Amino acid sequence: MRKLLLTIMALGLLWLPTPSLAGQEVAQRESGTVMAAPSNALPSTTLPAEVPEEQEPPAVSDPLEPWNRFIFTLNDLLYHGLLKPAATVYTAILPEPIRIAVGHFFHNLAMPKHFLSALLQGKWEAAGRELSRFGINTVLGGLGFFDVAETHFNLKSSDEDLGQTLGTLGFGDAIYIQWPLFGPSTLRDSIGLAGDSLVNPLSYYPENSWTRMEILGGKTVHDTSTRIGEYEDLKKAAIDPYVALRDAYLQMRRSQIQR
Repeated sequence: MRKLLLTIMALGLLWLPTPSLAGQEVAQRESGTVMAAPSNALPSTTLPAEVPEEQEPPAVSDPLEPWNRFIFTLNDLLYHGLLKPAATVYTAILPEPIRIAVGHFFHNLAMPKHFLSALLQGKWEAAGRELSRFGINTVLGGLGFFDVAETHFNLKSSDEDLGQTLGTLGFGDAIYIQWPLFGPSTLRDSIGLAGDSLVNPLSYYPENSWTRMEILGGKTVHDTSTRIGEYEDLKKAAIDPYVALRDAYLQMRRSQIQR
């Protein structure tokens, strides 16, 4: 039973509900995509905190809306029934400094994704900065538990991902998709997510698949703990939470691509 729960949480890694773009602790930045329907996850990544009232919502192609709404509901149940309770216990047990260190560690592990994406976009300085950050934080930051590169050398992560890279190369959103467990995405970002997983060390190590699932499950719970309450606030403020999350996700991704 324990392994089954861990497997479910691990599959939800990129699915965390994240309704704000405002800077949070470094762990939040790994959500890359906004979380799933309650949801990547805004992933990771996060939804815009402030949107000018006169700003039009992003245009969207949503031919799968009936299916997407069904998956949105399932993801909502998973968030409230499993991820949020687990994240609440996690927050109560571990002090904030330890949780921040855990976030730094996972962000450091994601260096290949950030480095390769910056490289493919021709952002040479950002790519070099990612390599420098990894070396400094791994050696001087206790395997990445402390972000020495940013606090002592002012080297900030670029937080690039393959979905953003495809966007800068001219690939549009295509269609909006709600994935089970993974949450809001687009056809372009789904391809990018698959590519990111290929350079994720946790896709290969440790060799024992159950151990990897346990680590990924722990990361999922950690990422959820940094965003508890944001998804709930989004639902309360929205007439249609599905549309609100969809538009916020698309706006967030387009903002990341243009930066």
